[in-house]
Amino acid sequence: MKIATWNVNSLSVRLPQVLDWLAANPVEALCLQELKLPDEKFPLQALQDAGYPHCAVFGQKTYNGVAILSRVPLRDVSKNIDGFPDEQSRVIAATLDTPNGAMRLVNGYFVNGQEPGSDKFAYKMQWLTSLRQWLEKELATTPQLVLVGDFNITFDDRDTHDPEGLRETIHHTTAEREHFQGLLDLGLTDAFRLFDQPEKSYSWWDYREFAFRRNRGLRIDHILVSEPLKGQVSSCVIDKLPRKNERPSDHVPVVIEIG
Repeated sequence: MKIATWNVNSLSVRLPQVLDWLAANPVEALCLQELKLPDEKFPLQALQDAGYPHCAVFGQKTYNGVAILSRVPLRDVSKNIDGFPDEQSRVIAATLDTPNGAMRLVNGYFVNGQEPGSDKFAYKMQWLTSLRQWLEKELATTPQLVLVGDFNITFDDRDTHDPEGLRETIHHTTAEREHFQGLLDLGLTDAFRLFDQPEKSYSWWDYREFAFRRNRGLRIDHILVSEPLKGQVSSCVIDKLPRKNERPSDHVPVVIEIG
């Protein structure tokens, strides 16, 4: 089973690219972030025609929005973090019944946080705390769990093109990385780091200053797997090719193969 995560930075703009990518990469499930459209504008028919009849959608006008596109049925769909009131559409989760049992797939568009010390950063800290508490309960119910999405956090210095220059700036703060470690402490594993990877492997590049051409990027899109799935992961890769498209997203897909 292949699962991918991709912050498309507007599905309305990037739909043709998503369809092209799915045609070339027929994953079982694709998790999208930053839809930037309400549910009624979601291109359900186009995605069903592309071979993804099962779509769980949690949209929002202008900002945010997440979705799971799947070739296999989705059940027990939930939206946002249970017990954490939030006006933003940031989390969607669903259960997939696989040959190896039920698997919980959680897709998140993590809070950006803007800058340390800001109200938005405080919101990020609260959101991350609630996410961890909620995931602990989810894992107790469904031990086979995959957490994917745009985390807006670099885990360590390997995940940033300028570790010293960006130290303690947003996406690089000790506080954010401690929260990331808190997710790992639940028994989750960074699937990308299960394998030898090229140096300077990133999933996001700014649109400005030829950042992609110069590979001045960040790895902020992650896939974490629970302990029962860890031994089943056969690959995890970043697909940089869509960043070369005309009018690309600033993020690229990350793909994991399980089993």
